[in-house]
Amino acid sequence: MKTIAKSAVVLLSIIGTALAAPQTGQPAPEFTLTDSNGKSHKLSDFKGKFVVLEWLNHGCPFVVKHYGSGNMQGLQKEFTGKDVVWLSIVSSAPGKQGHMSPEDANKAKEEKGSASTAVLLDEDGTVGRLYDAKVTPHMFVVDPEGTLIYMGAVDDVKSTDAADIAGAKNYVKQALDEAMAGKPVSEPTTTAYGCPVKYN
Repeated sequence: MKTIAKSAVVLLSIIGTALAAPQTGQPAPEFTLTDSNGKSHKLSDFKGKFVVLEWLNHGCPFVVKHYGSGNMQGLQKEFTGKDVVWLSIVSSAPGKQGHMSPEDANKAKEEKGSASTAVLLDEDGTVGRLYDAKVTPHMFVVDPEGTLIYMGAVDDVKSTDAADIAGAKNYVKQALDEAMAGKPVSEPTTTAYGCPVKYN
């Protein structure tokens, strides 16, 4: 009987998570997280600006592809230069691949030349689950009104080979370019690819 009850609780939890998954065209779920410098950030603090959320794990080969080639940093520089807020979020649990202390996160940011606005630490995975972030990198774009306008992959080539980046369609750049020009996002949802987020 206990097993049945426990299974029912787990099932309800899974259904609840599925029902609560974010949708493009709807308000982006509000959250508050502390960054690697100990500063608290609330999504609604950035209302009036475009915001990119990037789920990050530097131990993941798919993330290595985009950082090792400079692709992710190039995107960060291009759009933070246009006043876009770029938040890299680490949801790896303590003891799991990709988990970083604040010091580790700052060191990695400097070593890799990241141009993100901040690295946010989500050790218990609350925000990752809120956004249904499944892999690293999993990308989300929020418009100045707080509406989620894109979620999915960085680009359309699901590989760990940096040589594939040149011929790939970059969905994040496309979404930001379109939205910032006042156009609707032509591909608001794609299937993210990468390593599973290392939740507890």
